[in-house]
Amino acid sequence: MATYNRVIRKLVVAFGDLFKDITLVRYNPDETESERFVIPITYATKELYVQRLQGDPDLDKRVQMTLPRLSYEMSGFTYDATRKQNTNIRNVGVSNSNGAIAQYNPVPYNFDFKLYLYVRNIEDASQVLEHVLSYFTPDYTIKLNMIPEMGIVREVPILLNGTEQDIVYEGNRDSDTRMIVWTLNFTAKAYIYGSISSVGLIKTSITNILNDISPSDSVILNMTLTNGVGNYKLGETVYQGYNLSTATASGEVESWTNGRLTLTNVSGNFISSRPIIGSSTNANYTFESYQFTPVDLAKVIVVPNPTTANVNDSYTYTTIISESANGANVVIPSTTSYIIDLNTENKYIDLL
Repeated sequence: MATYNRVIRKLVVAFGDLFKDITLVRYNPDETESERFVIPITYATKELYVQRLQGDPDLDKRVQMTLPRLSYEMSGFTYDATRKQNTNIRNVGVSNSNGAIAQYNPVPYNFDFKLYLYVRNIEDASQVLEHVLSYFTPDYTIKLNMIPEMGIVREVPILLNGTEQDIVYEGNRDSDTRMIVWTLNFTAKAYIYGSISSVGLIKTSITNILNDISPSDSVILNMTLTNGVGNYKLGETVYQGYNLSTATASGEVESWTNGRLTLTNVSGNFISSRPIIGSSTNANYTFESYQFTPVDLAKVIVVPNPTTANVNDSYTYTTIISESANGANVVIPSTTSYIIDLNTENKYIDLL
């Protein structure tokens, strides 16, 4: 699936929406209401907006109609190591088809925003600032539907870092044409999400329980002939380790034919990445696979009911246990209620 989740776009739009309905009220000298209007807001840098306003040759006549105004921009972002999560953990959700989708944990970033307030007089600025500052203590949390496909809704704190004032004059400072610009600096603590992948569900579990290897059992090792030298001798003791006295595993050679080493009287655990050394011939090879003659003790089969159960569905499951007792198979059925929840790691294992 596509990697572009539009997280940054959603964050920018959500930040602007916080300030889109600010209403400014102007009063007459007797404190009766003179006019009321919603301050327009747009995405633009301060320099661009100031140039547009000052580009009007009749600024001193029209600025009162043009102002107040709001604009904002995202000025940058930085990685936030203090909120790092284990990026090897995947979140699992429901796909549109009969299956699941997964996504690794997101990466934390701090996004810096600047909100610019352009006014003609201090009274307008004070009213707007009081309206905005009352919501930030010093942060305000919004809730965003980050990844709809995964059902991920994230609460994003937006922190007010500080404010700055700048008075811009057109002409000399004795002129009554001026523009007051307030800059409010914010930081949004958000996350960046990676790609979404499809995950198949394992709906049938089969477990075979076999007998343990006894010292008298024969074990056949398929050796890697390209990685070793020499020939083992019938009856010699082979081992893994620095020497035979401190060996981590050992056995007696029963046969050595065409790269197949058969051992008996095995003790310890042989590891495929380490050479098996002959105590008298010094032959040594690593093995790539092994086999022995096992005895089936039991088989456990687990199947959900219904078999079309999907992620987070309620369902029951049927367990069939086939045990070998005195040469006869005994079948023990069992039914248990269960709810699939792939967002909980220990329950996910039960589906395997």
